[in-house]
This record gives sequence, C-alpha cells and structure tokens, in this order.
Amino acid sequence: MALKATIFKASLNIADMDRHYYQDHHLTIARHPSETDERMMARVLAFALNASEHLEFTKGLSTDDEPELWQKSLSDEIELWIELGLPEESRLRKACNRAKKVLLYTYGGRAVSLWWEKHRHKLERFSNLSIVNLRPEDTGALAELAERTMNFQVTIQDGEVTISNENALVNITPEPLPA
Repeated sequence: MALKATIFKASLNIADMDRHYYQDHHLTIARHPSETDERMMARVLAFALNASEHLEFTKGLSTDDEPELWQKSLSDEIELWIELGLPEESRLRKACNRAKKVLLYTYGGRAVSLWWEKHRHKLERFSNLSIVNLRPEDTGALAELAERTMNFQVTIQDGEVTISNENALVNITPEPLPA
C-alpha cells in the first residue's frame, strides 16, 4: 500500500521590505512521505522569499517535470521556476530553457560546496539562473518550527529573513552562490 502525503497548513504574514510586498498567505502543503521537515520548511521559506499572488506549490517530489514552486503568467508561460536541494545539471538546464527565471535554494551543509564544484562550470552559463544557499543551522532551526498547523510572521529586510511564531524566532541569512 502506498503511503499518502501528510497535509500541513501554514499561515504566513509576510512583510518583505526589500520588495515592498506585504501580504497574508494561507498555504496547504502536502508533505511527501519521503520528505523531511527540513525540506518542507525550506519550501515554505522559498515561498516567503518569492511570495506573490500567482506563486504556487506544484506536485513537487512526485513529478519530474515540475519544480517545487512556480509562477505562471496568464498565458501559461513559466515566469519563475523554484527548485530545492542539489539537482542534476540536466534538470536545471531544462528549467532554464522553460522558464524566464530559475531559482535554486540549496541546503545540506558540506554537500553543497561539493555539488557546486562539480556543476559550477556548466551552470554559470545560464543568465536566468540564481542559486541561493541555506545554511544547515538555519534549515535545522526552521525544521524545529514544523507543525501540522503553523502561523508565522515573516520579515524580510536587507536580505535577512526573520520567521517567528508565538514560541520561537529564527533568523536566516540566505547566501547567494558563488560564495
């Protein structure tokens, strides 16, 4: 019998001073049985950093031809493609050919630098690709905030992110690659 996704609800009150974006979002997140809290919360962070009324979660881990999140135009063109983790170069090449802008949020500590050294020379040629690393201490602290129902205040200013609920506050510093 196949395991089913676990459903999480997240309310985000986003104050993004860098983009002058202030909005509440109510998200329903399906966590694949093989997905960790760290990865799921990295998806929530990626949503908060790029929030718009048209940004949406996709089928994610269960499909090969969709990213974690995307934003499409009214004519169904992919404006923004957001990936997580350490994907193969071929997947990012495909994304760069399909979308106007591609964002990759890497996480995983030392594995990120090894991955970057392996793929750097091939990925630097894509002008529409941006890579942002999330430090392991940041994603670990985010994972501790995971609950079935979550309410977060998200403040983004000068590239720094603060995510808080009634019990905890996590400061995150996304680091653009190459570093």
